[in-house]
Amino acid sequence: MKQGLGTQLRHLIELLDGAVQQSYVDAGLDYRPRYTPVMRVLAQRQSATIGQLAELAGITQPAATQTVALMKKEGLLLVAAGGEDGRQRVVRLSPRGEAMLPRLQACWQATKRAADGLDAELAFPLSECLAQAIAVLERRSFGERIRAESKQTPPTP
Repeated sequence: MKQGLGTQLRHLIELLDGAVQQSYVDAGLDYRPRYTPVMRVLAQRQSATIGQLAELAGITQPAATQTVALMKKEGLLLVAAGGEDGRQRVVRLSPRGEAMLPRLQACWQATKRAADGLDAELAFPLSECLAQAIAVLERRSFGERIRAESKQTPPTP
């Protein structure tokens, strides 16, 4: 039986994230793959607000907020009030986070080379397929597509 799209995507994420997580363990890092978008932004900028992190990392604001909270709890980030009224939260790397950067960057380079190798073995590069799927879904969401199909399918008794 052919697996559904959601099942295939979850399995793919398990295969990729599990290997990436293991690469951090092998490098002696206590670090989660989900931290990488935030860490990459802060490796290039001294600080950023949660909104800026979300935009620059290409993640949602709730995801940025949750990730920052986890990273702060693990001592990787420092968070301070900012903005004119103090309601914005300004995020920067802690000394511990900064100290991890060289080993993280080595892991990221190895991961990039492995991803490029995977793309080279596929008939259609996974990175291109994912970028195309994201662009198409940003134009018309999967929820809209499901609702449209639900209207066309009569309910089964």
